[in-house]
Amino acid sequence: MRGTASASHALSERDGLPLPRRRFAWITIILGLTLAVLDGTIANVALPTIAQEFAAPAATSIWIVNGYQLAIVMALLPLSALGEIFGYRRVYLLGIALFTVASLGCVLATGLTTLTIARVVQGLGGAGLMSVNAAVLRYTVPKAKFGAAIGINALVVAAASTAGPAIAGFALSVVSWRWLFAINLPLGVLVVALGWRSLPDSDRAHDRFDWIDAGLSAVGFGLIVTIIDSFGHDISWAVVLPQVVACAAALVLLVYRSRRVLRPMLPLDLLGLPVFSLSVGTSVASFAAQMLAFVSLPFTFQMLYGFPPAEVGLLMTPWPLAVAVVAPIAGKLADTRSPAMLGGVGLILLCVGMVLMGLLPAHPAQWDIAWRMALCGLGFGLFQSPNNRTMIGSAPKERSGAASGMLSVARLMGQSIGAALVALLLAQLGMAGATAAQFVGAGFAAVAAVVSFTRLAY
Repeated sequence: MRGTASASHALSERDGLPLPRRRFAWITIILGLTLAVLDGTIANVALPTIAQEFAAPAATSIWIVNGYQLAIVMALLPLSALGEIFGYRRVYLLGIALFTVASLGCVLATGLTTLTIARVVQGLGGAGLMSVNAAVLRYTVPKAKFGAAIGINALVVAAASTAGPAIAGFALSVVSWRWLFAINLPLGVLVVALGWRSLPDSDRAHDRFDWIDAGLSAVGFGLIVTIIDSFGHDISWAVVLPQVVACAAALVLLVYRSRRVLRPMLPLDLLGLPVFSLSVGTSVASFAAQMLAFVSLPFTFQMLYGFPPAEVGLLMTPWPLAVAVVAPIAGKLADTRSPAMLGGVGLILLCVGMVLMGLLPAHPAQWDIAWRMALCGLGFGLFQSPNNRTMIGSAPKERSGAASGMLSVARLMGQSIGAALVALLLAQLGMAGATAAQFVGAGFAAVAAVVSFTRLAY
């Protein structure tokens, strides 16, 4: 026991990996992120093609996307807890391996049901990566460079998000949709091979994995997503109310059980830290704002302003491109400047940009749209890296897995809220709802800015 404790202390004190191992570990992390982000974006683009091949209704085929997202949300906190017990490296590599095997299942799928099952398994593998990604990075790079590393991660996500639809669109014009999943196979094997030799070991908690808490967490957070989605699609209260009751019961019981342990799966110890909890709130509100824009703007550009589909994709590009440019700079600044101030200023810019998007003239030129989108991306990029750095850096190093899991949970909760609100606005207001979504998103960005500035007091 003494030897184990000494080894754990040595890992906590070590400031990143030595070169050149650090470079290979970082390459592994970047490739893993690219793999997960690309898969999510290309599946969305391929959805109509897949539905047509399997002669499936659109409402049914959407589970190819929803099943993947729901599996991630339900598994994030349990897998981050497993990472703290068995090591982040192990959970990360097993997640990538499962993701790769499930990709083969997608390639070989014979119908919508088998494809959806394979996508759910893919989601579990993706959750293995996302739940501990930031924790692995924290053990990889020196503390003085952690903000810059978070910024590079944000750049990778933005670049993959930008490239994904274009790659998928081109691929679908020349090959079957199955090749979109087949590309994961060599990449997944490469990530596992590199990570096996380069990813860092981490501190390990001497706890037993709590299967009851894992089940409560999966049910509670999974139902939050389905409830939000139900509100967005105006589902009957007879269907929603039992979900609300079950969700509340699961979360109340989870909180009760979490208060009785030192390192709970639902990280009440971290949420009790004002800086951490405020950063979680900022993240939820900001990602809700972003998703309100991302889901509604394609409708605005195509159906209100009459741009052809090919131009709609290009008009969406300035936002993630601006994030890709600004995020690494913001991450580096966060190593020496106040993340609360950087994030607050960025969110004000996002708020202004979304208001300006809502005030577009009746017949806007491409340039009118492009500079407003770039302003939104600049603001979001200035916020994202410093906020992520604060969330992970405010947690004790041995609790990096729990912080990493909550980072992903906050992002997915915000995105779910944003997407559901767009659906609700479109249902209630028609195409005017797409414009209204920009002002609602600006409101979320303003709230997020206030919460970010509140962190200056701590």
